[in-house]
Amino acid sequence: MAALSDTPDTRELTEQRFRRMSFVGGDAAPPVPTAELPPGPRWPALAQTVALLRFRHRFHPWLQRRYGDVFTVRLVPQGRPLVFFTRPEHAKEIFAGDPEVFHAGKGNGILGPVMGEHSLLLQDSAAHKRARKLIMPAFNGHALRDYRGLVARLAGDEVATWRPGETFRSLDRMNRLTLEVILRVVFGVTDEERLAELRPRVNATVEISPAILLGWSYPRLQRYGPWKRTVDNQRELDRLMYAEIRERREAPDLAERTDVLSRLIRVGAGGDDPDGGLSDTELRDQLVTLLLAGHETTATALAWALFELGRHPDLLARSQRAADEGDDAWLDAVLKESMRLHPVIPMVVRTLMEPVTIAGVDLPAGATVGPSIIVAHGRADNHPEPERFDPDRFLGDSPPATNTWIPFGGGVRRCIGAGFALMEGVEVLREVLRSHDVEAVGGDVAKVRNITSVPRRGARVRVSPRG
Repeated sequence: MAALSDTPDTRELTEQRFRRMSFVGGDAAPPVPTAELPPGPRWPALAQTVALLRFRHRFHPWLQRRYGDVFTVRLVPQGRPLVFFTRPEHAKEIFAGDPEVFHAGKGNGILGPVMGEHSLLLQDSAAHKRARKLIMPAFNGHALRDYRGLVARLAGDEVATWRPGETFRSLDRMNRLTLEVILRVVFGVTDEERLAELRPRVNATVEISPAILLGWSYPRLQRYGPWKRTVDNQRELDRLMYAEIRERREAPDLAERTDVLSRLIRVGAGGDDPDGGLSDTELRDQLVTLLLAGHETTATALAWALFELGRHPDLLARSQRAADEGDDAWLDAVLKESMRLHPVIPMVVRTLMEPVTIAGVDLPAGATVGPSIIVAHGRADNHPEPERFDPDRFLGDSPPATNTWIPFGGGVRRCIGAGFALMEGVEVLREVLRSHDVEAVGGDVAKVRNITSVPRRGARVRVSPRG
């Protein structure tokens, strides 16, 4: 491994990104007419923003009960409106909307300082189409088969460290495992020194509180306290990632490597991209996107799945049989039901570039719209007895109707890593359940970490070898 001091200074790249991607920076957005928007709270925009970020699991259902199936919240900066829709037919209209009009990138702008302008989540129109085309082959069926064996091995290594009768926060163990998967399968890092440097920087990036997200609206805060530490951590993470990218480009075995980074570096080498493939900055932005979108989200879904199985001995026994017999459909259903009952992401958003009518409601250009995942997953008319953990919902002749289960979004912007996340989850559940019994310890509820929600007590479980 080349000495990191030999790599070009990336500090200015980080600082430029934070300046450009502050979502109150750049060109001032035109005001959005709000007089005819659906009803919503009349609180100050800052109060509504805090409620949406910090208390989402109570706020979304309260809004739906108070204002009906369509409602508006107003957010900093400038009280800009976010209109929520909560019925599956509404979600269908939004997901099927013209991507030139329904811009997802602008709606995800709060993530810009960390993810970067080239992030698949922040791009729109031709730029998004190009990036998705270049990245998609790294997540197709053939690629997933290449990754499956390594994921299973890493899961087996993790499970082998569990002591009989040990009680732990399953979220912590799953975070540790999915981080290792991301670093080895996606980044392709195998050097232990580089891994040891990356792990704490990645964890610090994931563990960002809502207060830090709000701070990105006010660039002056980046000089102080936790906001400054966030920027400092990003500088160091960028330094490590750019070093890895530059070294990988020169790796003699690049053509044979199957990790996502190596696949993305090779894109364009055969002339299939008129822009010559992804630049170092584009690679950095896409890798951070895959990291943030695919690390904690999968870990959280797995932690809740283990916790729920630990609360239901009958479902645990059925899941253990599925692990023994290779019944991937059941393990997949367990994971999907975990994502339904415990949404990790609260909503899917689009910003309107032109006036649009959705569900009979006329909406102005500049408004942001989106389905509430929290409400969609908790509606009794979408999922009977919605508070019950029931993987059978995702099997048989009557799985959930389209657009009632939307953890990966939908339409042309559906999460590119959805197949990878489900494959990884099934492999991890199989390795755990083949060898261990799981018992939930105490209760748990969701708490907000950043844009994601995690188990407040870490989904504590007690594990023991199967008899």
